[in-house]
Amino acid sequence: MADIGSITQQNISSATSGTSTTEKNSLGQEEFLTLLVAQLENQDPLNPTDATEFTAQLAQYSQLEQLFNLNTAMDEMTLAQNNSQRISALSLIGKEVLVSGDTFSFDQQPVEIGYRIDDTVTEGTLRIEDSTGATVATIELTDLDQGNHTITWDGKNEEGDFFSSGTYTIDIQATGANDLSAAAVTTLIRSEVTGVKMDGGTPKLETSSGYYAIDEIHGAYDQSTQQPENAEPTDG
Repeated sequence: MADIGSITQQNISSATSGTSTTEKNSLGQEEFLTLLVAQLENQDPLNPTDATEFTAQLAQYSQLEQLFNLNTAMDEMTLAQNNSQRISALSLIGKEVLVSGDTFSFDQQPVEIGYRIDDTVTEGTLRIEDSTGATVATIELTDLDQGNHTITWDGKNEEGDFFSSGTYTIDIQATGANDLSAAAVTTLIRSEVTGVKMDGGTPKLETSSGYYAIDEIHGAYDQSTQQPENAEPTDG
C-alpha cells in the first residue's frame, strides 16, 4: 500500500497544480485532503489501504483542521483587541493621562508629576533636573503607601521666579525596608493627549512629553478634574 509520504512528486504536482510557490511550501487543509485522495487513487489493488491506517490519517486531517480554526480564531481575537485599543486611544484625545516616564516639558506653568510605589519604602527623595543635569528642586516624599501619588511643582526657584522653559527630568532615590538598595518606585508624568499615532500595530498616545502605549497609562483625567478615571486615588 502506498502512503502519503510515498506518493510521487508527479502526483503531488498534478494534484496541486495552479497553487502558488508559497502555498506549495505550506501544507494546508486542501493540500492535505488532495494528497489523501491521491493516495487512495494510487493504492495497490492487491494491497488496499488498511482501515486502521486510513482512520489515523483522517484523524490527522481533523487535527489539522482544528489547528487552522484555532489560528483563525486567534487572528480574529488579536484584531478585535487592536480595534478596541484604537477606540480607547481615540477617546483619550483632549484628556490628560498619568503615564510612566521621567521627562516632561515645562513652560513656566505649574506641572503635575508623580510616582508609583510597588514595594515597601521607608524614605525617598524626588529630584527635578534641568537639561544640563543640574538639580533645580528637591522634594522629600511624604506619602510612602503603595500606589500612585502626584505632586504639583510650581516651577519656581527660591526667589519666586520661574525656571526657564524647557525639558526637565525626574529622578527618585528611595530606600526599602529591608536593605539600602533602591526600592521599586516608578516616576510618573501627567500630560495632555493631543493625538494618536496609528501607523504601528499598537496605537501610541501623542502627548507633550512623548508617545506612550495604552498599557503605560496609570490614570486618565478630564482636564477640569483632579481625580483620575478608572485608576487608583492619587495623593499630592
